[in-house]
Amino acid sequence: MSVIVIGLSHRSAPVELRERFAFSSDKIPNALEAMRSAGLTTEGVVLSTCNRVEIYAVTPLAPAEAFAKMRQFLINHHAYDGALGDELYTFAEPESLHHLFKVASGLDSMVIGETEIFGQLKQAYDLAFTHKQTGARLNKAFQRAFNVAKHIRTATNIQRGSVSVMSAAVELAEKIFASLAEHEVLVIGAGETSEKTARALLSRGACGVVVTNRSPERAAALAAELGGRSVPFEQWPDEFEKIDIAVSSTSAPHHILDRATLEPLMRRRKHRPLLLIDIAVPRDIAPDVSKLDHVYLYNVDDLKAIADEYLKLRHEELDRCNAIIAEKVAALLEANKFAMAGRP
Repeated sequence: MSVIVIGLSHRSAPVELRERFAFSSDKIPNALEAMRSAGLTTEGVVLSTCNRVEIYAVTPLAPAEAFAKMRQFLINHHAYDGALGDELYTFAEPESLHHLFKVASGLDSMVIGETEIFGQLKQAYDLAFTHKQTGARLNKAFQRAFNVAKHIRTATNIQRGSVSVMSAAVELAEKIFASLAEHEVLVIGAGETSEKTARALLSRGACGVVVTNRSPERAAALAAELGGRSVPFEQWPDEFEKIDIAVSSTSAPHHILDRATLEPLMRRRKHRPLLLIDIAVPRDIAPDVSKLDHVYLYNVDDLKAIADEYLKLRHEELDRCNAIIAEKVAALLEANKFAMAGRP
């Protein structure tokens, strides 16, 4: 049995398609169990972020058969009825291990070298491990991937310059507003991504932050940490008269802000420019709000233009990183070979 990967990412599919296949964390354990019960996998981890949805699995099936059946599983699980071509990619060993190590090291990210994916991958693995969905093969592969990522961070300069999508979002804000000093930020959704974005905006001079979340306790806690204030989730539209930047990253399955809601709010703002950064997948903000005058809407895919600039700074380090990964994958495969040979 070998480790395989099936998924789609910012490299292969637009956000409109990625959001159709996104998994909420509370649904992942059941999805993993369903794949196991159907005989598709013996071990599995689901990674679902704003930039990628991937399944890492050990399968008793031949790779071609496993990929065909897992592709159909994804389509059925998400009730997807559209066309699906090369957007969904597949890897078998050793390419699957190369891919895992690259993802863990931030080499397959929108911003090359960013570190947020490391934490997201670790959370995905911990969730599967806690629900007893991993075994010897994935445990060893993921632990080795985490070690390789740490080694690359210390042995190369791949993180030179801005290293996260959050930092790219701040760069975008500074292009819209020459200075952030007179602008207050509304953060919708008090998760880790929102927190990092808010901290980055404040570090660049934003004059204040307002936090809202479906859990008022979490909103109040984050607002206190950031020196800002919190508001009840149902009242966040009232803040649009004061703020100039809104960062939205909730886990809502549908849009929480659309054109019909925003249009009267813009009139109350006297049509001052408004920057909306939607880093949620599925998206929080309906695309048609960008048709309103003085509204600037950017989603995770729009951040890629900024990320591409940072890629130039990191490109010279990619060869060193890939050489490290090739060496570590070869060592893992050799260790697995000896482990299999030693079994009775």
